[in-house]
Amino acid sequence: MPLFATTIAGSLPKPAWLAEPNRLWPPWRATGADLADAKRDATLLALKLQEDCGIDIVTDGEQSRQHFVHGFLEFVDGIDFARKVEIGIRADRYKAMVPTVTGALRLKARVHAREAQLARAHTTHKLKFTLPGPMTIVDTVADAHYGDRTTMAMAFADLLNAEARALEADGVDVIQFDEPAFNVYLREAQEWGIDALHRAIEGLTCTTAVHICYGYGIKANIDWKATLGSEWRQYEQIFPALAKSRIGQVSVECRNSRVPIALLKLLDGKDVQVGAIDVASEEIESPDEVAAVIGEATKYLAKESIIAGTNCGMAPMRWDIALGKLEALGKGAELARKRFA
Repeated sequence: MPLFATTIAGSLPKPAWLAEPNRLWPPWRATGADLADAKRDATLLALKLQEDCGIDIVTDGEQSRQHFVHGFLEFVDGIDFARKVEIGIRADRYKAMVPTVTGALRLKARVHAREAQLARAHTTHKLKFTLPGPMTIVDTVADAHYGDRTTMAMAFADLLNAEARALEADGVDVIQFDEPAFNVYLREAQEWGIDALHRAIEGLTCTTAVHICYGYGIKANIDWKATLGSEWRQYEQIFPALAKSRIGQVSVECRNSRVPIALLKLLDGKDVQVGAIDVASEEIESPDEVAAVIGEATKYLAKESIIAGTNCGMAPMRWDIALGKLEALGKGAELARKRFA
């Protein structure tokens, strides 16, 4: 891999012929076999565009999932999607209609075999696949069975581990767990959140990663960020614990973030996916701006440990803006190699 290899957090917008555009929970445009075909085509398109833009570690763009958490939960027994309730998630940052856990959790079948195997067959690039983290899943469902968040998280971790092992067998190079809940429940992340992640990666030999962030560029998250002051120091509490963890990489936002970039030094020893693309803004970064973020990160991290990425997923974005940002990421990393190698 080149210095400052590039990747995305995971998701890309869905084409308008697959799902309603510019939505975080977009309704599908088709059903049955037609929907399966549309998901296939969108996955191949996502791969091709990433490759064309110079992205080194590609993903399926999460094209087969309506939502990064519920796309996994649809394959789990013990969850009743007909029994949806409104709850406050991320410590009541915003409301969401979520399914209810009504019994012991079991996988019905493989969750992401089709899209992982499709992606692996159609790219020679390193392939990353994303899964929701146990703590974030627990925060995105209603519990009418377990009665204890830690117990339920460990049950989800076992299911995630089964799917992760199968993804590794499919040829996936990097398995990333998305844990936006980690910067909300700081004490719990240290007390049991990282233990649940360790359970989810048990037995894996591929690269593992965790993505933590302040959320998508949606209004509820933007409004919440406005209340956090001039410096966001939540990571100061959890970076040391992540640095000691068995997770291989940490993905974190840096572009237009109020997280003091000096906190990256607390992740010494880890590979870090440095977010150099702001997903909460429709302004397309210049390659020079991307390179500048990477350059700042080199002050606190070993150059070889830096992977250039996006702050978070791009699922709710307009396609033209997301594509422009992908191009900026690829060109910006290339520029950074010339400046900082």
